[in-house]
Amino acid sequence: MITNETVEIDRGKIVWTIVRFLSFSVDFARVESWQSRNRAGSQKALENRGRPSFVSSYKVIPMDPQAETKSAFKLLLICSAITVLLWFVPFAGVITYPFRMFVTLIHESGHAVAALLTLGQVRRITLDWNGSGLTETVGGIGLFISSAGYIGATLFGAVLLLILRRAANARLAALLTGCLILLITVFLGGNFAAWVAGLLFGFGLLALGIFATRKFTHFFMSFLGVQSVLNALFDLKTVVYLSTYNPGVPTDAQNMARATGNWLPAVVWSFGWAVLALTILAGTLFLYYRSLKQTAPPIEVYKAAGAHA
Repeated sequence: MITNETVEIDRGKIVWTIVRFLSFSVDFARVESWQSRNRAGSQKALENRGRPSFVSSYKVIPMDPQAETKSAFKLLLICSAITVLLWFVPFAGVITYPFRMFVTLIHESGHAVAALLTLGQVRRITLDWNGSGLTETVGGIGLFISSAGYIGATLFGAVLLLILRRAANARLAALLTGCLILLITVFLGGNFAAWVAGLLFGFGLLALGIFATRKFTHFFMSFLGVQSVLNALFDLKTVVYLSTYNPGVPTDAQNMARATGNWLPAVVWSFGWAVLALTILAGTLFLYYRSLKQTAPPIEVYKAAGAHA
């Protein structure tokens, strides 16, 4: 028999391991980013060989975040096109199924975070193999908790995509997301499906951040962000339909309607969430647009150490 005390000790060890690995991950990502920034300087130093001393004594470092944002925006469009295309391809659900489970876990984690932020408690998160999920909470503000699922998944994807405007952030994003998924699984995983999905994605993202190339990591994390946003919007479309034509089906919108004594029907809540999610998506694209329109600062020239004037 396994006692509750034993389980708590084991979880404590797991959490401590994840925290230590998180610290290592941050240091690893910083070193990788530093090395990436200095490769340009090393290449420039090689190009300066054979030039006059007053020219080679300077290292020219181009600063062009606009070009990097353009590349990230193209990647976002490619990932969005692939996601939409897969919706219409027969049997493509087999390919997107793991991402469906990931988005469901993020959705349920949104409910859990909302419960904790409103001083409630979270008993457990369970996932079903059909892609649905359930978060059991006690206390907290029910209106906020019920709204946090679809909105939380949309926010997660939007923030991830904004972080990935710089390709150098891809590894750190993968490592932090992997650690976050593992912590959620250890503390709140309530059934076998939740543990399988959480552990596979948690350790998979850690391996991605450490061993994969930066280009592939950037693509995969961008695809994950797009999946989170577009799947949340697609699910909200389904909730709006169910709330309008089949209100007997239990949904988060139905929970909100019951919490308000049906003063606001489920269709109003579902439509409001859809508008808010679209607003978040529009805000994300606007920030991308601003980044694309920013004028790149002038080339900065640094005098090399020990150079003569």
